[in-house]
Amino acid sequence: MRRVLYLARHGETSWNREGRWQGHTDIALNDVGLGQARALGALLCGRDIGRIHTSDLARARQTAETAAAMLGVTELVVDPSLRERSFGLFEGLTRVECEERHPDLWASYRADPRHVPPGAESQEGLADRMHEAIGRAVARRHEGDDAAVLVVSHGGSIRALLARATGAMPPPLENVAVFRVVATPAGLSEVMLLT
Repeated sequence: MRRVLYLARHGETSWNREGRWQGHTDIALNDVGLGQARALGALLCGRDIGRIHTSDLARARQTAETAAAMLGVTELVVDPSLRERSFGLFEGLTRVECEERHPDLWASYRADPRHVPPGAESQEGLADRMHEAIGRAVARRHEGDDAAVLVVSHGGSIRALLARATGAMPPPLENVAVFRVVATPAGLSEVMLLT
Protein backbone atom coordinates (compact mmCIF):
# COMPACT_ATOMS: atom_id res chain seq x y z
CA MET A 1 0.00 0.00 0.00
CA ARG A 2 1.21 3.51 -0.84
CA ARG A 3 -0.16 6.63 0.86
CA VAL A 4 0.79 10.28 0.61
CA LEU A 5 1.25 12.01 3.96
CA TYR A 6 1.64 15.68 4.74
CA LEU A 7 3.54 16.22 7.99
CA ALA A 8 2.95 19.72 9.38
CA ARG A 9 4.27 21.46 12.44
CA HIS A 10 1.71 23.47 14.44
CA GLY A 11 1.37 27.26 14.23
CA GLU A 12 3.12 29.74 16.49
CA THR A 13 2.51 30.10 20.23
CA SER A 14 3.64 32.79 22.66
CA TRP A 15 6.26 30.33 23.97
CA ASN A 16 7.62 29.81 20.44
CA ARG A 17 8.03 33.56 20.16
CA GLU A 18 9.84 33.67 23.54
CA GLY A 19 12.06 30.70 22.67
CA ARG A 20 10.73 28.50 25.50
CA TRP A 21 10.87 24.70 25.43
CA GLN A 22 7.22 23.61 25.26
CA GLY A 23 7.38 19.83 25.24
CA HIS A 24 4.19 18.44 26.78
CA THR A 25 3.17 21.81 28.24
CA ASP A 26 -0.18 22.66 26.65
CA ILE A 27 0.10 26.12 25.09
CA ALA A 28 -2.52 27.49 22.67
CA LEU A 29 -1.80 29.23 19.37
CA ASN A 30 -1.35 32.98 19.37
CA ASP A 31 -2.90 35.23 16.68
CA VAL A 32 0.07 34.68 14.36
CA GLY A 33 -0.31 30.92 14.82
CA LEU A 34 -4.01 31.03 13.93
CA GLY A 35 -3.12 32.90 10.74
CA GLN A 36 -0.45 30.31 9.97
CA ALA A 37 -3.02 27.53 10.46
CA ARG A 38 -5.29 29.21 7.90
CA ALA A 39 -2.32 29.51 5.52
CA LEU A 40 -1.67 25.78 5.99
CA GLY A 41 -5.25 25.00 4.99
CA ALA A 42 -4.93 27.22 1.92
CA LEU A 43 -1.62 25.57 0.93
CA LEU A 44 -3.11 22.08 1.11
CA CYS A 45 -6.36 22.80 -0.76
CA GLY A 46 -6.76 20.48 -3.75
CA ARG A 47 -4.34 17.83 -2.44
CA ASP A 48 -6.99 15.13 -1.83
CA ILE A 49 -6.66 14.99 1.96
CA GLY A 50 -9.21 12.56 3.36
CA ARG A 51 -8.49 12.80 7.09
CA ILE A 52 -6.30 14.55 9.60
CA HIS A 53 -4.40 13.06 12.53
CA THR A 54 -3.22 15.46 15.22
CA SER A 55 -1.45 15.62 18.53
CA ASP A 56 -3.76 16.19 21.48
CA LEU A 57 -1.88 19.34 22.55
CA ALA A 58 -3.86 22.55 21.92
CA ARG A 59 -1.35 24.15 19.55
CA ALA A 60 -1.47 21.17 17.17
CA ARG A 61 -5.17 20.50 17.62
CA GLN A 62 -6.09 24.14 16.85
CA THR A 63 -3.88 24.05 13.75
CA ALA A 64 -5.53 20.82 12.59
CA GLU A 65 -9.08 22.05 13.26
CA THR A 66 -8.45 25.30 11.38
CA ALA A 67 -6.94 23.48 8.39
CA ALA A 68 -9.75 20.88 8.45
CA ALA A 69 -12.42 23.59 8.21
CA MET A 70 -10.70 25.09 5.17
CA LEU A 71 -10.18 21.69 3.53
CA GLY A 72 -13.70 20.41 4.23
CA VAL A 73 -12.23 17.41 6.09
CA THR A 74 -14.57 16.02 8.73
CA GLU A 75 -12.49 13.11 10.02
CA LEU A 76 -10.09 14.38 12.66
CA VAL A 77 -8.24 11.79 14.75
CA VAL A 78 -6.61 13.00 17.98
CA ASP A 79 -3.58 10.85 18.86
CA PRO A 80 -1.54 11.67 22.00
CA SER A 81 1.38 9.71 20.47
CA LEU A 82 1.88 12.62 18.05
CA ARG A 83 2.85 14.90 20.96
CA GLU A 84 6.11 16.79 21.17
CA ARG A 85 9.00 15.24 23.03
CA SER A 86 8.87 15.82 26.76
CA PHE A 87 11.82 18.02 27.79
CA GLY A 88 11.52 17.33 31.51
CA LEU A 89 13.39 19.85 33.65
CA PHE A 90 13.94 22.18 30.65
CA GLU A 91 10.24 22.65 29.86
CA GLY A 92 9.06 26.23 30.19
CA LEU A 93 12.60 27.59 30.10
CA THR A 94 14.53 29.41 27.39
CA ARG A 95 17.97 28.15 26.38
CA VAL A 96 19.56 30.98 28.40
CA GLU A 97 17.50 30.00 31.46
CA CYS A 98 18.50 26.35 31.03
CA GLU A 99 22.15 27.36 31.01
CA GLU A 100 21.74 29.66 34.05
CA ARG A 101 19.62 27.34 36.21
CA HIS A 102 21.03 23.95 35.21
CA PRO A 103 24.55 24.63 33.84
CA ASP A 104 25.88 21.06 34.15
CA LEU A 105 22.78 19.46 32.65
CA TRP A 106 22.69 22.04 29.86
CA ALA A 107 26.38 21.54 29.02
CA SER A 108 25.89 17.78 28.94
CA TYR A 109 22.84 18.08 26.67
CA ARG A 110 24.61 20.54 24.34
CA ALA A 111 27.63 18.23 24.10
CA ASP A 112 25.45 15.20 23.29
CA PRO A 113 21.63 15.49 22.87
CA ARG A 114 21.33 11.88 24.01
CA HIS A 115 22.09 13.18 27.52
CA VAL A 116 18.58 14.45 28.27
CA PRO A 117 17.61 16.29 31.46
CA PRO A 118 15.66 14.51 34.22
CA GLY A 119 12.10 13.74 33.16
CA ALA A 120 12.81 14.15 29.44
CA GLU A 121 12.02 11.61 26.75
CA SER A 122 14.87 10.02 24.81
CA GLN A 123 15.22 10.67 21.07
CA GLU A 124 14.86 6.92 20.45
CA GLY A 125 11.66 6.73 22.50
CA LEU A 126 10.24 9.70 20.62
CA ALA A 127 11.07 8.15 17.23
CA ASP A 128 9.45 4.84 18.29
CA ARG A 129 6.28 6.63 19.42
CA MET A 130 6.04 8.68 16.22
CA HIS A 131 6.66 5.62 14.03
CA GLU A 132 3.73 3.81 15.68
CA ALA A 133 1.46 6.87 15.34
CA ILE A 134 2.29 7.19 11.64
CA GLY A 135 1.47 3.51 11.18
CA ARG A 136 -2.02 4.19 12.54
CA ALA A 137 -2.37 7.28 10.33
CA VAL A 138 -1.59 5.43 7.10
CA ALA A 139 -3.74 2.36 7.86
CA ARG A 140 -6.72 1.85 5.56
CA ARG A 141 -10.10 2.64 7.08
CA HIS A 142 -12.05 0.83 4.35
CA GLU A 143 -11.65 -0.51 0.80
CA GLY A 144 -10.73 2.29 -1.57
CA ASP A 145 -9.35 4.56 1.16
CA ASP A 146 -6.41 5.97 -0.78
CA ALA A 147 -6.73 9.66 0.12
CA ALA A 148 -3.77 11.59 1.50
CA VAL A 149 -3.51 12.14 5.24
CA LEU A 150 -2.45 15.33 7.00
CA VAL A 151 -0.55 14.77 10.26
CA VAL A 152 -0.22 17.82 12.52
CA SER A 153 2.48 17.38 15.11
CA HIS A 154 5.50 19.19 16.53
CA GLY A 155 8.95 20.19 15.35
CA GLY A 156 10.99 17.78 17.45
CA SER A 157 8.61 14.91 16.79
CA ILE A 158 8.59 15.36 13.02
CA ARG A 159 12.37 15.73 12.95
CA ALA A 160 12.83 12.50 14.96
CA LEU A 161 10.51 10.62 12.60
CA LEU A 162 12.26 11.89 9.47
CA ALA A 163 15.71 11.28 10.95
CA ARG A 164 14.80 7.64 11.47
CA ALA A 165 13.34 7.38 7.95
CA THR A 166 16.20 9.10 6.11
CA GLY A 167 19.22 8.68 8.39
CA ALA A 168 19.75 12.46 8.57
CA MET A 169 18.33 14.88 11.15
CA PRO A 170 16.50 17.77 9.45
CA PRO A 171 17.30 21.28 10.72
CA PRO A 172 14.88 22.92 13.18
CA LEU A 173 11.46 23.51 11.61
CA GLU A 174 9.61 26.78 11.23
CA ASN A 175 6.01 26.89 12.48
CA VAL A 176 3.68 25.20 9.95
CA ALA A 177 6.59 23.76 7.98
CA VAL A 178 5.08 21.01 5.79
CA PHE A 179 6.71 17.88 4.41
CA ARG A 180 5.16 15.69 1.72
CA VAL A 181 6.20 12.06 2.15
CA VAL A 182 5.12 8.73 0.74
CA ALA A 183 4.40 5.89 3.15
CA THR A 184 4.80 2.29 1.97
CA PRO A 185 5.29 -0.99 3.87
CA ALA A 186 9.04 -0.37 3.48
CA GLY A 187 8.81 2.97 5.33
CA LEU A 188 8.73 6.67 4.46
CA SER A 189 10.27 7.92 1.22
CA GLU A 190 10.16 10.79 -1.26
CA VAL A 191 10.54 13.31 1.56
CA MET A 192 10.02 16.84 0.26
CA LEU A 193 9.76 20.08 2.23
CA LEU A 194 6.89 22.16 0.80
CA THR A 195 7.29 25.19 3.03
